[in-house]
Amino acid sequence: MQRIDKENYYLDIAQTVLERSTCLRRHYGAIIVRNDEIVATGYNGAPRGRANCCELGYCVREQMKIPSGERYELCRSVHAEANAIISASRNECIGATLYLVGRDAMTGKLLSNATSCSMCRRTIINSGIERVVIRNTETEYTVVAVQEWIDDDDSIHMPFQV
Repeated sequence: MQRIDKENYYLDIAQTVLERSTCLRRHYGAIIVRNDEIVATGYNGAPRGRANCCELGYCVREQMKIPSGERYELCRSVHAEANAIISASRNECIGATLYLVGRDAMTGKLLSNATSCSMCRRTIINSGIERVVIRNTETEYTVVAVQEWIDDDDSIHMPFQV
């Protein structure tokens, strides 16, 4: 019997978490693991007490024809990474790994290019999480050292609009 490797084990759990997503565009699941224990989980959905897009039957960003990856401030959802971090204490996040899986809500296919948006990257940096493991296929994944996001400060390369 061949055992699944630890990275895919945790990615499988994150993939199960995304089943709770309420977004009409993309489903994301995230888990935070520290010292080989799951600290917190999160999926993308509206803040507690607010109606979810799947309940409303529409997506504001979709109605406005906003491309994927743009204008997240208009989205009703709290992202999976942020929800996981909110559910954990900072002490539990320091040195931890966040596992992230994304799936297209319409087709059900895994997103081969899933990654954290710039807002979630800032939240991950501040949480003290050390690594992010992102599923690309059922068995392949990318490991990102959060220090890379710190060193490659995308916020100083953005053009300013007046």
